[in-house]
This record gives sequence, C-alpha cells and structure tokens, in this order.
Amino acid sequence: MPNADIMVELVDPEGTAVAVSEKLAAHQPPGALHRAFSVFLFSADGRMLLQRRAHDKYHSPGVWSNTCCGHPYPGEPPFLAATRRTVEELGAAPTLLAEAGTVTYDLPDPASGLVEKEYNHLFVGRLGAPLNPDPLEVAETTLATPESLAALVASSPFSVWFPTVLAAARPAIRRTFPDAGW
Repeated sequence: MPNADIMVELVDPEGTAVAVSEKLAAHQPPGALHRAFSVFLFSADGRMLLQRRAHDKYHSPGVWSNTCCGHPYPGEPPFLAATRRTVEELGAAPTLLAEAGTVTYDLPDPASGLVEKEYNHLFVGRLGAPLNPDPLEVAETTLATPESLAALVASSPFSVWFPTVLAAARPAIRRTFPDAGW
C-alpha cells in the first residue's frame, strides 16, 4: 500500500487548490477531485514512450499507460512534479517538456475499486538520456508508433485514464511531432 504520508492537492472544478488529502483517501469512492499530471514523451522519430506499471503498485498494477503520471505535492507546480516523477520513475529527464492543457475526468477503476477523479495537467516532450527505470515503478517500457499503439491497446490492458489523457493531449502531440502520424 502507498505511504500514508503522501498528500495530494484537492481542487475545485477550475483547478484552484481548496484543501489537501492523503493520496489513497482521494482515490476511494466516490473520489475527491485532485490535481494530477500526465506526461507523454517521444523519441526523435516520433514514437511514444509507454510504460507498463510495476506489478506491485497498489493502483493499476501491470497495466500499460502513458510515459509517466502522478500527483504534485501540495503547492508544487505541476511542471516541476512532472519532471521530478519522470526522473524518479524512468531515470531520465526529458530534453523538452511543454504544457499541453488540462483535462478533468471521473473514472472508476473496476480492477482496483479506486476512482480517478482528477484535474490533470498534460505535458508533451522529447525523450532525452537513455532510460534507467525504477523496477518498483515500471515493469517495462516500449516505444510505440500510432499503429503499434493500436495493436497494444487491442491486446493488453491499459490504465483507465489513458484513453482520456491521450485524446486531450493529442492536439499538442500533433503540433510537437507533426510528421509522426499522431
């Protein structure tokens, strides 16, 4: 189970901080709207870096998802949190990271019984140094083209939030990597 000391920032529908909560409590049904982030990093040739979450994670273990996702600490700017967690999970910082908007969703996860009720800050960027994933966070990684992503989605479980955050980030992905087919 997660460390009980990890706190998240609760927000109103406009993304203004209103309180703090323990992370697991914010994910218990019916869920509390809280700040999150999702990162999409790409190789120089426009392939998307996906990670399969470690099998021992308390939430969404062993499923595929975007490059990195998480929650800023209360008061931590989402951009800094996204960079921090990318380094912590994948062992490499992005060489480019740009804001790509926000998306709000309320998605139950039937597998865990938890709820993803998030005001999610999206970031798109370029992969930098070689990866050195933390095995407590990441089971494996892959670089996907749009075609190989479609095949992976058809054959493997993905995080409940992945389709929503990908759809919301897609305009920024297309602007940043216009020739990659996204």
